[in-house]
Amino acid sequence: MTRRLAGSVIGLVVVVLLALLGNVTAGNEIALGLDLQGGVSVTQEPVGDYNSESLDVAVERIRERVDALGVSEPEIIRQGEAVVVNLPGVDNQDEAIRLVQVTGAVLLRPVLSASPIAPGTDLNPQPEVDDTSPETTAAPGPSRSVPRATTPDTTSEPSEGATPDESSETTTPETTVADSPDTDGAPPADAEPVVPDPASEFADVAAQPISGDPNDPTAAVIVQNIDGTEIYQLGPAFATGEVFNSDATADIIQGGWGVRVTLKRGSSGEDLWNIGASQCFSGTGSCPTRRMAIVLDGVVQSAPTVNQPSFSGGVDITGNFKESEAKDLARVLKSGALPVRLEVQAVQTVSPTLGEDSLRATVVAGLIGIALVLLFMILYYRTLAVIVVGGLLVSAGILWNVITFLSATSGLALSLAGAAGIIVSVGITIDSYVVFFEKLKDEVKAGRTLRNSAERGFKSTWRTIVAADTVSLLAAFTLWYLTVGSVRGFAFFLGLATLTDLVVAWFFTRPAMMLVARSSRIGQRGAFGIKTPAGGTS
Repeated sequence: MTRRLAGSVIGLVVVVLLALLGNVTAGNEIALGLDLQGGVSVTQEPVGDYNSESLDVAVERIRERVDALGVSEPEIIRQGEAVVVNLPGVDNQDEAIRLVQVTGAVLLRPVLSASPIAPGTDLNPQPEVDDTSPETTAAPGPSRSVPRATTPDTTSEPSEGATPDESSETTTPETTVADSPDTDGAPPADAEPVVPDPASEFADVAAQPISGDPNDPTAAVIVQNIDGTEIYQLGPAFATGEVFNSDATADIIQGGWGVRVTLKRGSSGEDLWNIGASQCFSGTGSCPTRRMAIVLDGVVQSAPTVNQPSFSGGVDITGNFKESEAKDLARVLKSGALPVRLEVQAVQTVSPTLGEDSLRATVVAGLIGIALVLLFMILYYRTLAVIVVGGLLVSAGILWNVITFLSATSGLALSLAGAAGIIVSVGITIDSYVVFFEKLKDEVKAGRTLRNSAERGFKSTWRTIVAADTVSLLAAFTLWYLTVGSVRGFAFFLGLATLTDLVVAWFFTRPAMMLVARSSRIGQRGAFGIKTPAGGTS
């Protein structure tokens, strides 16, 4: 029994020390948040007409872009109609503005050529695609089959129950666009897409450097798809997402998930869409692959193959979609119908010097508070305060290792509010010790031996500790789930410290107290401030 108890204490300490050594050897450090490290805060507001879907999509695009750059724990907060982006560690205001500005506009571009991206290819600053593949258009690429878009009847309103012509199905890795179920407009079953001349400047996408503004509708650009599995040479946009109505929905179409959207009537909708659809269906030089790319903020969301020369009423995009993918594309089309334009209203630089001062004040306040608590424990519990000190050191080691590891791998940053959450958690840890030690005192006063008191006391105390920590965890989770910004950081670190308290209480405090209780000298010295009665009962 004694060996098992000692093994628990020593094992936990060894694990913490090894993790500490690993983090130090790897050079991992705790990343600091905006209020401690300094950085830039950018506030943007929408201008003109827009819908809620557009603003939500814009916020997600900002988050994806910032996350991809590895900024430690950026905060992207929607406050009413304003979008606030806090970027820790970024000290250049112009760079910060460039990072957070998104167009919000959906562009419809012809696909001039396409190539699969080899796994592990580094596309920054230039793509490196497997240029040994002779096929650059509509060739089977990644493992995903192409969805296809179909519309109802070409001469009337959409008809329910219409099924697309089987001859228009494709096995290409991208979406396909087709119109009515009638076979009149469908291409022949053996029709081959027009492949660009090998001498053309667009014949080899891999050889083309990424250049130009991907959001310039008048330019030919090279961009990749949202999955990072394919790269495209795209021609100038023939229309924007404003050709659609704001009614795009994800639905079960032809037995699988797809997207259904209607076209606006007239020259600003159906007619404009059909100009591009006709070019792509014919496979002319302006759209040799017969594929049409739906692009948002320089990223291809889908690239359907056009299976009909003209459309009337609406479009169904079908293919090998997952439910989540269909819903994401539907939301993009909704936002494109009424894009949002964000303007920067305020840019604030948070001084790192102010952050260091705040961190120093936080650390000093925390150390003073912990010192006062330990002084009280020493005066009140005397020798057993050693267990408290040991438990706090082990807790601090666990927290440091976890936070450092998450900072290095997941971009977690310690903010001022997070530091406050850790300091508050010290009170939770001390509460666990007080409950345990007071129960021991009651058992000893009842005439039991210190050894039996420790065993009986922890059994009843453990339930109390678990109940109290569960309440703290529920409160922390509720705060984290319902709030944003600094309050969320406070909740996360409070919850993390509370979980640590449970681990330390079971694997360190319990066995350490059991070992101390087995020492005859401890009982004789009155470790609790009261003498153990001679001949105590069990």
